[in-house]
Amino acid sequence: MNATNDDTPLAGRWFAMAALLVAGFMNLIDVTIVNVAIPSLQDAFGATDSQIEWVVAIYILTFALLLLPMGRLGDRVGRRRMFIAGVCVFTFGSALCGLAPSIYTLVAARVVQGIGGAMMTPQTLAIVPSLFAPKERGLAFALFGLSAGLASVTGPVLGGFLIGADIQGLDWRPIFLVNVPVGIIAVIGALKFVPNLPGNKGLEVDFVGIGLAAITTLLVMFPLIEGRQVGWPLWIFAMMASALPMLWVFVWWQRRRATMGQAQLLPVALFRNRNFMVGTGIVMLLFAGIPGFFLVLAILLQVGNGFTPLQSGLTTIPFSIGVLTASIAAGRLGNRFLRPRISMGGALLASCMILLPFVTPQEAGEISRNAFMIPLFMGGLGLGTAISPLFNTVLGQVKDADTGSASGALQSFQQLGGALGIAVMGQLFFAHVTSGLQAGEGKVAVYSDALQLALLFSTVSFVALALLVWRLPAPGASKLDKPQAA
Repeated sequence: MNATNDDTPLAGRWFAMAALLVAGFMNLIDVTIVNVAIPSLQDAFGATDSQIEWVVAIYILTFALLLLPMGRLGDRVGRRRMFIAGVCVFTFGSALCGLAPSIYTLVAARVVQGIGGAMMTPQTLAIVPSLFAPKERGLAFALFGLSAGLASVTGPVLGGFLIGADIQGLDWRPIFLVNVPVGIIAVIGALKFVPNLPGNKGLEVDFVGIGLAAITTLLVMFPLIEGRQVGWPLWIFAMMASALPMLWVFVWWQRRRATMGQAQLLPVALFRNRNFMVGTGIVMLLFAGIPGFFLVLAILLQVGNGFTPLQSGLTTIPFSIGVLTASIAAGRLGNRFLRPRISMGGALLASCMILLPFVTPQEAGEISRNAFMIPLFMGGLGLGTAISPLFNTVLGQVKDADTGSASGALQSFQQLGGALGIAVMGQLFFAHVTSGLQAGEGKVAVYSDALQLALLFSTVSFVALALLVWRLPAPGASKLDKPQAA
């Protein structure tokens, strides 16, 4: 990819940057906005618990599996072309979601959205060097962080507002349809202002590796999400067991391609880097506890306690504010105290999970949004405190030549961790809700107890994160902590 290495300003670069930010914001906000709509979706379609889990998990899974190969494909066909194609696919998928006549159509449309998100996301950061001179790139990259923060705050509130407004009697559908005009604006802006960046047609893409990774992941995810729904028959456990030999086949295939000098989906050099693999596991622990948490919390608030979607979205705002607050502090601390900050972040997140059951009611009429403020703010502080130093620490364990591949792999495993967390926490939550309601227990108490049970998973994940990070080498030995040349 061509980069701008002189100080000559590129005409229209900020308009091009706006197109990249709009597309990225659309993708990020879609992740948070859906959680608020889950109870409305379940109501509208009469969907089962597992079908509702698929609405959230299938997007994350598709995005995670295709993130690395789509980044590689962007290098091959050209980043602008890939970015525009990704926005078009994402926008088309959003329209399909908004018009979906059934839960099955919605899940399929979420796959299309995930493909589009994976196509456009790796290109956004990669296009920046071709737009800006080195002295301007810091500000450009900072805008991506600001956009992500705004998306996390805006998503739940916007989702709640759109559903509550019931525009033209469309109920939940506008949360997806709103992406259509936004996507069109992003495409027009990219066509007009983003420079054409030629690709390298000689680059290879490991399509077999993509297939093997997808099969391996689904052999784990499908049983976890559908097992309770079908009564845990023997074939469900056989599926989970078969994931291990399929994982071996995937690793063998990657090593074979490395021996032949061919491109790999996950570079073998990263497999052999013990510290990177441990760090990747820690990243998965962090993100396993987040999406599932917001899924079950939205259901507790709306289905268990009668909150409107807007009230539910407003209740979660302290978490987003905590993330933004900690992210600002993280920027000032730079690469200092990395492991202590990660450990503290894990402890804060675990504290949030431990405190929440104390503020959830056991009887109707007791719930208060204000009671959630402190635990959720602590959780947001924890996530914002841990995420930046964790990525820095893990990427600090790889050679400079492997940093690009490691960064993409880390983002993929981050998403896979989120999908796994949704499956496990959903299983714990919905199983308890079903058994409790069948036993004739009070609705509010059943949902509160189900939340407490589901939070055990995220609590254990965050405590493990806080402890396991000390297994990584001291950051002082990392290249990230060595003095940088002026």
